[in-house]
Amino acid sequence: MKKIRTALLAYGMSGKVFHAPFLSIHERFELTGAWERSKKLIQQDFPLLKSYASLEELLNDDVELVVVNTPVHTHFEYAQKALLAGKHILVEKAFTTNAAEAATLAELATQKDLQLTVFQNRRWDSDFKTVKKVLDDGLLGQIVEAEIRFDRYNPALSSKLWKEATNAGAGILMDLGPHIIDQAICLFGYPKALFADSRRLRKNSMVDDNIDILLMYDDKRVRLHAGFFNRELLPAFVLQGRNGSFFKDRGDVQEDVLKTGKSPVGPQWGEENPQLQGILHTEVNGKIIRNRMPTLQGNYTELFDGVYKAIRDQKPEPVSAYDGLLVMKIIDAVIKSNESGKIIPLS
Repeated sequence: MKKIRTALLAYGMSGKVFHAPFLSIHERFELTGAWERSKKLIQQDFPLLKSYASLEELLNDDVELVVVNTPVHTHFEYAQKALLAGKHILVEKAFTTNAAEAATLAELATQKDLQLTVFQNRRWDSDFKTVKKVLDDGLLGQIVEAEIRFDRYNPALSSKLWKEATNAGAGILMDLGPHIIDQAICLFGYPKALFADSRRLRKNSMVDDNIDILLMYDDKRVRLHAGFFNRELLPAFVLQGRNGSFFKDRGDVQEDVLKTGKSPVGPQWGEENPQLQGILHTEVNGKIIRNRMPTLQGNYTELFDGVYKAIRDQKPEPVSAYDGLLVMKIIDAVIKSNESGKIIPLS
């Protein structure tokens, strides 16, 4: 088994929490280091790894996979340079700042015969995996309406200036939006049209921090919401079918546990608090039931397993460039709908 030598393009929160903990212990990857511009932090956690002084130094190293985990407005430039250097890439969300950039990267990866995966890690959250199982098992019948929310209570502006500056990659649509949009596509497919509203609610905010998106299908409507003024949280997933309903709180523990510095190992990894189990109220074999639905375990390791199989075994990427392109097409349409106040058809 030949390990995949992998380097990060940053070692901030994303690199420290979502990537290095998995890559450093995964038997099929070898983490070589990270590009660090000012603060040199990776060697505090991994003394034997490299702190690259420049992107060029990193790309000239014996690295197969590059994790593009820099601010969103840099994704296109750095991903393109990595592909041109012959590297496979794993790109954080949002994939790019618009669909045109996403399409360019997808085409380039194909031309170079390289693997491009978008880091939509929330597909491996415990709550989402459980919701998907409820749908896959047909427990609700035909879905007529659904809602996915990613809410927080955090009225303060971020200390990360790039998140609050007026650049193409800033704002809640580019931050939390890709999660709920990708989840909606995974569950229900690509919509036919959408209507969206975006607002600025935090004091002195220069970027959108509250979004409502209505995805329109022939047989259903799916509402997406993200915001920072939700002290009392509503269910993150609401599914209404012709036979019944399923409500589920957002309960995945992985991010919070990773932030404490714990390693993502052990049989209990990704187990949710049982008190957050979803409520299933439906009809099964002519009998009405209403009970708690056991939650599946979350595990981001499965995403990295998929990246390895895509590179070594030529299996489909766990989240393909095409998947990322669909999300960006919806984001483009959200911006257009918000500016025009109109329903936007989707091709």
